[in-house]
Amino acid sequence: MHRLPRCFAVLLAASAMIAAIVPAVASADPGGPAIVDVRPLGGRQYSVVVYSPAMNKEITVWMSHPDSAAPALYLLNAVDGGEDGGPWTNRTDVAQFFADKPVNVIVPMGGRASYYTDWKSDDPVLGRNQWTTFLTRELPPLLESRFQMTGRNAVAGTSMSATSSLDLAIEAPGLYQAVGAYSGCPVTAGALPQAYVYSQLGVFGANAGNMWGGPTDPAWAAHDPVANADRLRGTALYISSGNGAPGAHDTLTDPSINGDVGKLINRVTVGGVMETVVAACTRQLTDRLAALGIPATVAHHNGTHAWDYWQDDLHDSWAVFAPALGV
Repeated sequence: MHRLPRCFAVLLAASAMIAAIVPAVASADPGGPAIVDVRPLGGRQYSVVVYSPAMNKEITVWMSHPDSAAPALYLLNAVDGGEDGGPWTNRTDVAQFFADKPVNVIVPMGGRASYYTDWKSDDPVLGRNQWTTFLTRELPPLLESRFQMTGRNAVAGTSMSATSSLDLAIEAPGLYQAVGAYSGCPVTAGALPQAYVYSQLGVFGANAGNMWGGPTDPAWAAHDPVANADRLRGTALYISSGNGAPGAHDTLTDPSINGDVGKLINRVTVGGVMETVVAACTRQLTDRLAALGIPATVAHHNGTHAWDYWQDDLHDSWAVFAPALGV
């Protein structure tokens, strides 16, 4: 009987250990959705690269994965897609907060100014956006089969993606058991809401007409969470907004301000005005839900348009998400 040289034996043992820790990347039809790379980042964090046929590109996804079967919480980045100011993982304590919780946390990187929706036309600046297809049809089956998921899901977003999270739940009935919308404007139909969407996308050079068509296109109403609020019935909802007035995180002593007077002035003025608009939009949604008899956890507070409040929202909404996810 031949014995393997010691160096080969060590390599085989190391390979076995890695295979036990990191979910294997199985071969897949290159024409279909596929996980093309899994890289451990330490602890329960992973960087997962997924090929999307709908967008014909690879998308990196950050994951916090417990070593057991667990549901999923998808967190969508703000209007920059996490590409400029940074994603959830850089701006909040998401990794630490969920380090001991039985849930897979998933943050897609990218999607700037896309509203995480399927666009009617490719945009000259943004390219091809088919995010609804990716997030609801391509990505979940791959992650569920590779990372021991239970099939129960929640989705949450902030600012632009707060509207996206609600819209995704409407577009994919039954996929999400819970939705979190933090400081978003969940109204898209009508002249003023359309102007708001055009202005958000215009900052990044994108044309919102490529997203849902011209001003009279029915797609704008089809993606309006207020107009379609009845389709959120049966979903656990957490909806929050500030009122634009200075709040707990809008002080010189707050760690996010750290004594920077200019930063505080910017947050109170620019962030205050933005959150005033958001508050009015959010009120339309919460009033509509109340009129329809659809329960929701609603958090209105003093505060501006800032990540510190969205971190608070993430913490507070876990009490809504966990029961809906069965944990």
